[in-house]
Amino acid sequence: MLFSVEQVAEQLGLHVRTVRSYVRDGKLNAVRIGKQYRISREDLEAFTGIPAVDDGGASERRVEVSSIVQVDAIDRAGADRISTHLGAAVSQGGLGRLRVESAYDEDRSSLKLIILGEPEVTADLLRVVALLAKA
Repeated sequence: MLFSVEQVAEQLGLHVRTVRSYVRDGKLNAVRIGKQYRISREDLEAFTGIPAVDDGGASERRVEVSSIVQVDAIDRAGADRISTHLGAAVSQGGLGRLRVESAYDEDRSSLKLIILGEPEVTADLLRVVALLAKA
């Protein structure tokens, strides 16, 4: 089964340009067929860590939250500590659909976290972020 960039974007709750960027940067494996990229089920599952959805066009209702958290006045060690804790929490599994990306801006001493997931799990993770950011 091959997914289009648009299908992957919808499944992950991302913009199509973001998925294309992941493909171009080598973060998400894809094959080019003509002028379009196609992502295999296996590559999508490896990228997300969750089973890919093949709904045949009919989706079951799901709710997902996209959150962007910015932590200012934080040094590299503090940003790494928060990112490591969140990565460990997500990799343990059992949290449902959840994905966390982080980026540290050295010049601004700022950490940005992008959290995608089910509302309840995301809310719990945001509480953890708040506690870690205050420490």
